[in-house]
Amino acid sequence: MKITKDEVKYVADLARLTVSDEQADKLAGEMGEIITFAGMLSQMDTDGINPTNHAIKVENVLREDVHGQSYERDELIQNAPEDYAGCFVVPKIVE
Repeated sequence: MKITKDEVKYVADLARLTVSDEQADKLAGEMGEIITFAGMLSQMDTDGINPTNHAIKVENVLREDVHGQSYERDELIQNAPEDYAGCFVVPKIVE
């Protein structure tokens, strides 16, 4: 498929990229080759091949959610260098 320099500049503008005329000429050729290759892939016979999402088996690696013992707020606040109304006081980051 032939990509024009104007199409390259249009896509570059969408991506907020500045492309010179020389770069646009080079990219037009490269993008055309990529689209031609993708077209070749669509011609492959995939009958009888199951679609996959991942090349390897993916399993959930999260641990089981188990209810456990909690700490009282007053116990935790004792470790704070400074507290106010039962909450940790931290340095101000945003003005």
